[in-house]
Amino acid sequence: MKQAYLAISLSNRPQFDEEIAALKKVLESRGIALLVFVDNYHFDLGEEKAMMRQAFSDIDKCELLLVEMSKKAVGAGIETGYAFAKKIPIIYLKRQAQTYSTTTGGCADFFINYEGVPDLINQFTPILNALKA
Repeated sequence: MKQAYLAISLSNRPQFDEEIAALKKVLESRGIALLVFVDNYHFDLGEEKAMMRQAFSDIDKCELLLVEMSKKAVGAGIETGYAFAKKIPIIYLKRQAQTYSTTTGGCADFFINYEGVPDLINQFTPILNALKA
């Protein structure tokens, strides 16, 4: 099965349950699993290098990187930069009322500025079609 990676900060993650569930559903219907790094792994203080090695290894296995940057996060930015350097397509997701990240925007191939889950999915589906994903 193909895989997509979601870059999102651990502290921001609990606020995005609905969006992540909807993204997973759409991707799974296309034979793509969504890897939410912060849901799959836990690293303790002192394990930062192992954490980043794992993140980069997982990104290397993905066809696509989604970055939820409604709230700016250094880790998600690093993951985005890594995917950009590896020429992995990047979709930047941001809730409408939140601040735009020019750094993330500069790396992204696609930008979704959404208001609610239905709007997110309405914008996401044509992008997947364009990527033939």
